[in-house]
Formats: sequence, structure tokens, C-alpha cells
Amino acid sequence: MTTITTRTVAYPADNLTMIGHLALPAGAERRPAVLIGPEGTGLSDVERRRAEALAELGYVALAFDLHGGRYLDDPEDMLARCMPLLADPDRLRAIGHAALDVLRAEPRADPDRTAAVGYGTGGAVALELGRDGVDLRAIGTVNALTTGRPGEAARIRCPVWAGVGSEDPIMPPAQRAAFTEEMQAAGVDWRLVTYGGALHAFHHPSVDHKVRPGVGYHPRHAERAWRDIVALLAECLPVTD
Repeated sequence: MTTITTRTVAYPADNLTMIGHLALPAGAERRPAVLIGPEGTGLSDVERRRAEALAELGYVALAFDLHGGRYLDDPEDMLARCMPLLADPDRLRAIGHAALDVLRAEPRADPDRTAAVGYGTGGAVALELGRDGVDLRAIGTVNALTTGRPGEAARIRCPVWAGVGSEDPIMPPAQRAAFTEEMQAAGVDWRLVTYGGALHAFHHPSVDHKVRPGVGYHPRHAERAWRDIVALLAECLPVTD
């Protein structure tokens, strides 16, 4: 198995000290780099493991923090923190830029070859980086079909892949339609995959947070969504020896 290394990184954002999880592939050469954003509950071992899985594939990966080192397993706490964030694109962008600056400053990372992947609120951060015109090679989101301010999607400079559960009440058909209309009108290279029978946060094992109505883990679709994200990166941000 490929030997990877990991470390925590502290950095300021949103008036908090964020604690991210950086995973580095074996070797000493520069590699393409990927941001990984967590669900609204915050950074957990789920995203840390995904960063490590990407490092094993040859990427420098940073699973970034949303809440200053806290994990908000109480739904009311999570909503109280995330709803104002989701209503403020500039705060989402600032959180994303802070993490991206850390990732691009890592000597092993190629700062000109980066992508952003996110889940829920972390996916909204990834999309807002795109709408802010950041030079990314790909954006991938699950459960994050958020729309932006009028006209700003035209700044997205890379393919966008999005995944959603067919039974997700938090991202219902009307929200999906608004998202795809925004992407299409902006001329973005976009894809939307709907996973049949899946609820919100279907990718996230329900082992470390309280389950909200409409939220549920779907193991088969979780694996499929991860494969789809890896395929997106292989297409748009390939690792070359």
C-alpha cells in the first residue's frame, strides 16, 4: 500500500481558528491538489478518510473545517451555524479561500492544478469558489445544489459534477431545477447524477451524528458517488508520474 502522511493544520477563517486535515501522497514531487468540504455538521473522520484516500491516489488533499474545530452533532446547533452561512455567499467564499490558500501554500501541492469537492455546506463552499472565478480544474458536490447570485455562475471556469438523492427533501426537485438552469444559462460544463431512493447526506455513515428527518445513509450509492468523484478528478485533474 502507498505510504501517505497526514497532519492537522490550523488557520484563521470566519473569525475562528479552523483545524483542517492535510493528507500527502508518497514521494517528494508536486502533485495536483484537492479541497474536501464537509457536511454542515462539520469536519469528521469521514472527510479525513476521504482526504487520505485521495492521497493514496496521488493527490495532496485538505479536508477543511467549517466550525473552528467543532463537530455540530445537534441538528439545532448545526442549523443555527449553517443557515446564516448558506445565506451569505461572501462568508462561504472567505472560508473556501482561507482553506485554498493553505492547500496551495503546501510545497507538495501544485497551486495551478487544484479542484474542490464538497458535501452539503462544504459543497456550497466549493460552488461559491467557482462563482468567485477561482481557477479550479473541477468542482464536485453532493447534496449541495445551491444557487448563486444572478450572473455569477458565468465565472465558473471548470466542469461541475453534482450528485443528489432522489428522495432528498432538502434538495427537492424545484431546487435541482433551479441549479441546473443556473448552470445551463451560464454555459457551465455540468452534470447532475440522481441516486434513486437516496435521502439527504446518503454518503455519510450515520454513526456519529443525530439523524434528522430526510437524512439517511445509503451504502451502495455512497460508494457509487465516491467513484463518480474519483472519476471526475481522473478526467479533469489527472495524476501524472
